[in-house]
Amino acid sequence: MNSFVKPDTEPALGFGPFAFYRQQRLVTRDGKPLALGGRALDILQVLVEHAGSFVSKQALIAHVWPDSVVEEINLRVHIAALRRAFGDGRDGCRYILNHPRQGYCFAASVALEASVERCPNRWSARHNLPARLNPLIGRDKVLGQLLADVPRRPLTTVTGPGGVGKTTVVSRVAELLLEYFDDGAWFVDLSATSDSSQVSVQVARTLGLAGAHWSAQLASCRMLLVLDGCEHVLDACQELAQALRSAPGVALLLSSREPLGITDENVVQLQGLAVASPLEPEHQILACPAVQLLIDRVGARQQGFTPGERDLLTIAQICHRLDGLPLALELAAVQVDALGVAGVLEQLDFGLSFLSHGRRTAVARHRSLEALLDWSFERLSTDEQAVLQRLAVFEAPFSLRAAMAVISCAELGVGQLPWLLSRLVSQSLVMLEQHAEGGRFHLLHTTRAYALEKLRRSGQWQVFQRHYVLQEAWQPCRSGLQSLTQPLEQRAGFL
Repeated sequence: MNSFVKPDTEPALGFGPFAFYRQQRLVTRDGKPLALGGRALDILQVLVEHAGSFVSKQALIAHVWPDSVVEEINLRVHIAALRRAFGDGRDGCRYILNHPRQGYCFAASVALEASVERCPNRWSARHNLPARLNPLIGRDKVLGQLLADVPRRPLTTVTGPGGVGKTTVVSRVAELLLEYFDDGAWFVDLSATSDSSQVSVQVARTLGLAGAHWSAQLASCRMLLVLDGCEHVLDACQELAQALRSAPGVALLLSSREPLGITDENVVQLQGLAVASPLEPEHQILACPAVQLLIDRVGARQQGFTPGERDLLTIAQICHRLDGLPLALELAAVQVDALGVAGVLEQLDFGLSFLSHGRRTAVARHRSLEALLDWSFERLSTDEQAVLQRLAVFEAPFSLRAAMAVISCAELGVGQLPWLLSRLVSQSLVMLEQHAEGGRFHLLHTTRAYALEKLRRSGQWQVFQRHYVLQEAWQPCRSGLQSLTQPLEQRAGFL
């Protein structure tokens, strides 16, 4: 159970509309707390103590990170956070000046104010983040984006298909931001929560809070709250996000296959790890994150594993077939023991069922690729399931018009398809890419293999495969007719 520090009093350092409580490590504006992290407050402490004088960058780094080797960019990030919080430069007010050689200077006039009540609610524990079992590979870019976004946004949602590593990424972000949030980072696994009414209860239990209005107790706290696996309890998560607007120092970081769809939500789409073409040079294949992950996981099971040139090409093909999905690659690595890399690639021609032996400690849906896709498929409406299965006949990216021509029928009219397709896109089951000629849709190889097997079992594969073949055969004719008729249409004033 977390406990709070009792209220007390202390003098504040005032500058403009701001007050800085050094013992409490709190900055307020007109009495309301600002969301500032620990490092930013350390920097502010040094600058305020030397107000009116420049402090070198080296001196600031040595004071704030005495036992670490950090880059100057770390300092700039926290200086930028202070400037944003103070509205530096707005209406001509300047608080922090910088000089290329002399460093930074706190330029505002600082005065000692009378004692005021301290802000309570400081947590004794720091976090409950899950332990990482493996290194995080190939996510430097998205981590950099999230490290910049999460502290300054009330709500950030990491979306992406199942198995892409959303849980791993949000957990790592929380680890890296732990020092930024004075009241810690708290992880709540919602994947097994079937009752939406229990979401708020589970979060309150994790934080050690009670009462119907427990969120009000977080009003002066500075913490990161990570909600993992939110796609099946979106309504409850929306309500929670709205309730926490009264706690400006609480940042929400969610993982979900679908965004919440509310105001101010910052959505970050997580893609599979970059895959290399087998035609690329060996050094480029080895530099590919998906290849590195698969080799790393195989090497963890087979000490000293070093792929030869032929194995390396096969590994690149496996990574491509599995869309660079970390979970799929980890499951494939387990099979290399018995099948070898060539055997794993061969088995992919027969479906995904052999990728079924993950970590025993993983949740049930993460122990096989089919179980993961089942979990998503079973949460679709009947019409959404039908559309996903039928789209599996497309062997290449397709347009909305092509989808409507191939998969519509008496039971599933053309008018329904745009909405149903957009629902599948929002749930990360269909991918959408924008091109000059318009949007193009496609299914990941893993999703298509799963949906194709479902379509075959339904007995409808031949029907929609025939529609697809006819549409593909007609496409060149249609393009030719368009090129012939377009000048006539233009002269006639139709375009």
